[in-house]
Amino acid sequence: MAKMNMIQALNSALDVMMDKDPSVITFGEDVGYFGGVFRVTAGLQEKYGLDRCFDAPINESAIVASAIGMAAHGMRPVAEIQFADYIFPAIDQIVSEMSRLRYRSAGQFTVPAVVRTPCGGGIRGGQTHSMSPESFFTHVPGIQVVMPSNPYDAKGMLIAAIESNDPVIFFEPKRLYNGPFDGDPTKALVTWGKHEKGEVPDGYYTVPLGQAEVLREGNDLSIITYGTLVHVAEAAAEASGIDAEVIDLKSLAPYDIETITRSVNKTGRCIVAQEAPRTSGFGAELAAQIQEDCFYALEAPVKRVAGWDTPYPHAHEWSYFPGQTRFINAMRDLMEA
Repeated sequence: MAKMNMIQALNSALDVMMDKDPSVITFGEDVGYFGGVFRVTAGLQEKYGLDRCFDAPINESAIVASAIGMAAHGMRPVAEIQFADYIFPAIDQIVSEMSRLRYRSAGQFTVPAVVRTPCGGGIRGGQTHSMSPESFFTHVPGIQVVMPSNPYDAKGMLIAAIESNDPVIFFEPKRLYNGPFDGDPTKALVTWGKHEKGEVPDGYYTVPLGQAEVLREGNDLSIITYGTLVHVAEAAAEASGIDAEVIDLKSLAPYDIETITRSVNKTGRCIVAQEAPRTSGFGAELAAQIQEDCFYALEAPVKRVAGWDTPYPHAHEWSYFPGQTRFINAMRDLMEA
């Protein structure tokens, strides 16, 4: 076991798979010589050469289209979109081509491609470098959508994504790249909690896609979330004195409804949380499904904690970000309902 932050864990996953499988390549804007803007691909071009780790033009549509073609012809490309905010020029390729090729060809072609992209705020990136657009893609049949919250899962899930025979959109919460964040901007980075400061195996392993994890057992209410907000939810649960159960979804499409319903049927109260704006976010899907599956167990309406329905601000970033105070207020409201 080695101690890694999320950047190092993702780099290790790419290194392991490029060494194991010559069909695995990685490319994108500044991915090669520079090693990526967050250094996730650092050292890979030097080790594996220009043919397997290379820079692409500033053309997200072409990056994804190239990955589709490569994957359909036997390769396993890992394409990087430099920031999730920039993924929209590629949305036609993702929605109309990548997601449907297996279905449209009756299984003659598959697209074992991964599209990696940093998402979310917390680094003072402002409205063009802070989006969490995961809900756009969970609506599309044929695409898997994942978002790890710690180094161990990041490495294991990226290896599983590369080995998947269907396309995966791999969101990476950039606020967690160098360590966890409990939602208090005045404090230094905290430890990794149950993940013991990011202990990660050096070699090959996988973390299954589509499987959630109960990070904190509780009986009063359930908090269902993912990405950066996993750590905020855990910290809020500790600070509130409420016996909250915290579930890290990890995968958003498909998501683990069995783990969710088991928890909500036990506690009878539920918060769904996302960093993205509230309206039409992924939390709305979760709330609707929980209402359908757990209606008779619920003691109160499902409550949402989310970003505001505005562009991600720069000067007022921490007013926008769903921090501990918003979680604790929602938890207390639920317990009084």
